[in-house]
Amino acid sequence: MDLSSYADLAVKLVNHEDLSNLDGLRALLGETGRGLQAARITRGDLDAMRELREELTAVFEAVAKGDEEDAVERLNLLLIRHPAHPQIVRHDDKGWHMHLTGAGRVYDQYAVCAVMGLATLVTRLGLDRLGLCHAAPCRRAYLDVSSNRSRRYCSKRCASRANVARFRARRRERS
Repeated sequence: MDLSSYADLAVKLVNHEDLSNLDGLRALLGETGRGLQAARITRGDLDAMRELREELTAVFEAVAKGDEEDAVERLNLLLIRHPAHPQIVRHDDKGWHMHLTGAGRVYDQYAVCAVMGLATLVTRLGLDRLGLCHAAPCRRAYLDVSSNRSRRYCSKRCASRANVARFRARRRERS
């Protein structure tokens, strides 16, 4: 089981723009392939997901500042608060495999997977694989899974926009 694949859940939560209501949370769950859980969400899940988003954002911000100790401490606290319960499951014509589960609430299950995914990615690949977009004013989170650790932007759109801005700035300097 590749737990680091769950790290994308953390990025999607940090970057999700609308957690103002239950519909926004349903949209996030749909984006992450957890749409079946959307029917069971409560206002408590929404409030808890907002808090988790802030905590995960703080992990990415600590990494961006170069404060590895703070980032790891924050991740460790999240691991303690969201213990994983592995289960053997079979679905979608796949053989038996492992899934992570939390307590019964939608929030708990999402949190366990997102936190374990980040922790696994960090311990396998390093903290420098977590980042915040370098394109101003964007500060969306991303995971750098490139072989040469070169990712600096959350999307091709932001990379292109930053490259065009640098090109135009160089052209202004020359004139």
